[in-house]
Amino acid sequence: MGRIVKQSVRNSLITLIISFILISQIGLAAEFGKITLPLGKVEVLTVGSEDWSRAMPRQALNVNDQIRTAAKSRCEISLTGGGKVRIGENSELVLTAANVKPMVKNFNATLKKGNVWVSAKAAFGEKKNVSIRTPTAVAAIRGTVYRTTAGEDESSVLVYEGKVDVNQPSNMEQEQQETKPGGKPKFKLGPVQEIQAPTEVAGPYEVSLEDWITLVEGMQINVRKDGKYNMFKFDQTADAEDEFVQWNKELDGQE
Repeated sequence: MGRIVKQSVRNSLITLIISFILISQIGLAAEFGKITLPLGKVEVLTVGSEDWSRAMPRQALNVNDQIRTAAKSRCEISLTGGGKVRIGENSELVLTAANVKPMVKNFNATLKKGNVWVSAKAAFGEKKNVSIRTPTAVAAIRGTVYRTTAGEDESSVLVYEGKVDVNQPSNMEQEQQETKPGGKPKFKLGPVQEIQAPTEVAGPYEVSLEDWITLVEGMQINVRKDGKYNMFKFDQTADAEDEFVQWNKELDGQE
């Protein structure tokens, strides 16, 4: 009888430990990061809430939370496991996914409007992917620094360090549909086209973005809602005069 009781207690403890581990992992995966620097009027719409509330320092942000800034306002988000996402004024960002493991960290967010700076360098041996989706483009990085601006008709991505993969949202949606059982492929995502040196397409907006393309440092791409794009080497001297760029580079230099 005593042996049966001991076995039952042991099984209960094992179940409790496993449940605790699973809950911890779910919580970690759902946590996108924390607000570390809210400046001006910054508001958060948490999952399950109908009202926007004032963003507070060290406030935890989870997947599906939304954050927005007013005029002359900015906000820094520290990603779980390292890295920063900074939001400019008059911007709105939806945190859509976070999968954090010891050596692999993936974050996805949708920029409805405004300006976002991503600084997420990967540690040695680590894979860190931060993808920002806008109405007309998707920018996905693997440990680098870039800025993206969202507009209903056109979005832009500027690369400051490392490499950034860019594509159209519609291309990605089509690819996802084709992977469904019984689906008939109409669009196949080919290999990423890597741009080794700053170049420009043969005329603005004459080419449709039908594949992933990799931009290197110093490159900018503007993508319209019709899928046509213009890629070129941006003026880094003029860009450095932008207050949002200056602010971000100053903060990056402090890390």
